Amino acid sequence: MTASHPSCGPLRRFGALTRSERWKEPGMNTPLLHSRLPIVAAPMAGGPSTVALARAVASAGGFPFLAAGYKTPGTLAAEIDEVRTLGVDFGVNLFVPPKGPVDEAGFAAYAKELEPEAEGYGLVLDPVPVTDDDRWGEKLALLTEHPVPVVSLTFGLPDRADIAALQKVGSRVLVGVTTPEEARLARDAEVDGLVVQGPDAGGHSATFDPTRTPDPVETASLVRQVLGVVDLPVIAAGGVEGPDTVRRLLDAGAQAVAVGTLLLRTDEAGTSPTHKRALCDPTFTETVLTRAFTGRPARALRNGFIDRHHDTSVNAYPAVHHLTRALRQAAGKAGDTDRLHLWAGTGWRNTTSGPAADVVRHLAEGT
Repeated sequence: MTASHPSCGPLRRFGALTRSERWKEPGMNTPLLHSRLPIVAAPMAGGPSTVALARAVASAGGFPFLAAGYKTPGTLAAEIDEVRTLGVDFGVNLFVPPKGPVDEAGFAAYAKELEPEAEGYGLVLDPVPVTDDDRWGEKLALLTEHPVPVVSLTFGLPDRADIAALQKVGSRVLVGVTTPEEARLARDAEVDGLVVQGPDAGGHSATFDPTRTPDPVETASLVRQVLGVVDLPVIAAGGVEGPDTVRRLLDAGAQAVAVGTLLLRTDEAGTSPTHKRALCDPTFTETVLTRAFTGRPARALRNGFIDRHHDTSVNAYPAVHHLTRALRQAAGKAGDTDRLHLWAGTGWRNTTSGPAADVVRHLAEGT
């Protein structure tokens, strides 16, 4: 199931300038990102975001991101060094450490429930929750000692001092938000800009409150709501299906549009073969927000694991992530789409194989 993208023709004009040119004009909103096209490669932790993907996105004029989540500081440092050689601005995304205790009894009950899933792969699940901060302090130290142009933060707000430390070394700091209230909190923390994520986005929701399931709302509407209460530059994310969606989000007031799902099947993405096959498998008919795989709301293709455990899953990220990680890894290697976390946004039907640069250019048509 492959498709080709139309070649980029002349850009549609808005007055004297294209929208791509306008977003960089002095006095028309300070540019948050510096790239030729207002298309951002959303950071996708766990494998899909690679240096090769960053290179391809940059080559087409988009803005590349690296995903620091789940990586060691050493691995992240090596990737940053490689992307620096591209000679373009780029960003690094960090997971903000979770807050609050884990319901140990609820976690143990969920681990017990998942035992039959694990037994098929000869795995034993630990009923004692494992939590961590994704080596936040080490990654923050790396980015303050070796600054990058942009740092985005997901899952909430860290201490104001951490934001200030990144800004002091010259990084522009963005925070993912899912409501106008979160946008106000981010503004009060003096961030440089926002990534407004609608609930149609694939993978983890950026919601500050992991016990909350994001309300259904179109991303363009959410962008307008956010811009109605804060005066910060915005990147829009979630539910991108093609160039028409990009134009709607830019018209809503976003400076740029972040795209993740539509890059998952591209040649340069590190998406697992099992995940890539699922994205073009007609037996999958919908996506849902679920905590079943990681203990935090995330949008995925609906499969058997979700059907069996969605209603009993617990709010315990990253403990549930660690609980199911070996099972998910085994499922991926075995080609088992019934037990794999198949992250996907609502635009997943429009994913294509081929060069990522083609996807970026296609999405920017008419901007």
